[in-house]
Amino acid sequence: MAAKVRDPEATKARIFEAAIGEFARYGIAGARIDRIAAEAKANKQLIYAYFGNKAELFARVLEKRMLDLAIALPVDGDDIEGWMDRLMDYHAAHPELLRLLFWEGIEYDTAELPDESERRQHYARKVATLADAQARGVISADIPPNDLLFMLVALAGWSTAVPQMRRILVGGEDTDSERVRASVRAAARRLTAR
Repeated sequence: MAAKVRDPEATKARIFEAAIGEFARYGIAGARIDRIAAEAKANKQLIYAYFGNKAELFARVLEKRMLDLAIALPVDGDDIEGWMDRLMDYHAAHPELLRLLFWEGIEYDTAELPDESERRQHYARKVATLADAQARGVISADIPPNDLLFMLVALAGWSTAVPQMRRILVGGEDTDSERVRASVRAAARRLTAR
């Protein structure tokens, strides 16, 4: 019988995917490395060797998810409504990102994040895109671009972040979702209208 060939990259990928699910469900404090190892079919010691402690693994998971979002959906100052649609679709397809952000907020509150300087750079590029659109007169400059980004991201993600509130307040049918989407686009249009 041939010896099983180890594939460290495949093992890391399985650990990473298992960690996403674990952290999205339980947060940093509630997540368990042994559950991640069992789900990934990996040795618990490998998780520590590859990713460090639980907080470091969480930071890597969230950083990767944020990077995936940034690559998939760069801010489009020339088409805010289209960008909002794409952002809402992304969050609906990947609700774990918002859950991870909520858990991060619970864990760190207003304290500095482990990867805060990288996160600030990430957001600075998005803010710069909105500032450019404002400078070109494509969108209103009434709201500072960093505040505008914060508001637009909140509008696009809240429906996915708190699905129970969406259901209670606006309904849970497909027509309700379509109406809310149109309302979010209208709100974004009003925030950015010249």
